[in-house]
Amino acid sequence: MGELKTGTVIRTDAKVCHVDLGERVVQAAPRGILFDTGEGVRSDQKNPIAVGDRVEVDLASNPASLDRVLPRRNCFSSNRTDRILAACVWGEIPATLIVNKVDLSDEEELGAIRATYEKARVPVLFTCALDGRGIEELRAGLTGRVSILYGASGAGKSSLLNAIEPGLKLKVGKISKYWDTGKHTTSYSQLHKLEAGGAVIDTPGIRVFRLYGVPVGNLRDLFTDFAPFQARCKFPDCTHDHEPDCSVFEAVERGEIAASRFASYLELLDEARKAPAADEEEPTGQAQEE
Repeated sequence: MGELKTGTVIRTDAKVCHVDLGERVVQAAPRGILFDTGEGVRSDQKNPIAVGDRVEVDLASNPASLDRVLPRRNCFSSNRTDRILAACVWGEIPATLIVNKVDLSDEEELGAIRATYEKARVPVLFTCALDGRGIEELRAGLTGRVSILYGASGAGKSSLLNAIEPGLKLKVGKISKYWDTGKHTTSYSQLHKLEAGGAVIDTPGIRVFRLYGVPVGNLRDLFTDFAPFQARCKFPDCTHDHEPDCSVFEAVERGEIAASRFASYLELLDEARKAPAADEEEPTGQAQEE
């Protein structure tokens, strides 16, 4: 066995996984042992490897082998974030990505998040309710308009609103040590008027967010970081999934499009293909609360 490299699965095909190692993307064949229940995989699971998984790859074998799936965690759920941002593009809703609790992250991690979403032309704001970072910028962004804070439980939405306007005195929960997730403190959506003008809607934490009513052919246009490349694809209606000479996939391999964003797109594409025809009255996005 050679030296193991750690990477992120960005695509799964019938017999291989495309793994982003940072400097390049490789195709790796999963080892048979991963499908045994002894590795912690449920016996009823058809495929123990999912897009977005962190894995270890042995490059010494030919082809490269995917030897281990690392424990999953949801420190920053880029997939859920990308779904909400896609819904905003479809609904023509201006959006800003707020990365809260930055006191718990290092500069390299924050820099990677900013670089990823700046390519998608999404403004990124780093905040911390404890030390006040980004609070004034957030207050300015909310003033004079009706906004909504959307995200997972434990993300600190209520804490941010309390920091912006202490008089709100919204209930704040602590992180559950057992589940490593936020307690469900906001149980319903509520609009709060701001003294500086405007209002903000605080929402319950969400666990799942799905797109509805978006045609398969339009999904690619909801990922704005694809736009500079997809015009150069061999086929004008390229889905960036299986077609040859796909400029978007080539951009992912070169690191010009974040692998996490491409993985989110492929997951949405797969869901859209499997979903029944959407009723015209169905909402663009639907969230399942935590």
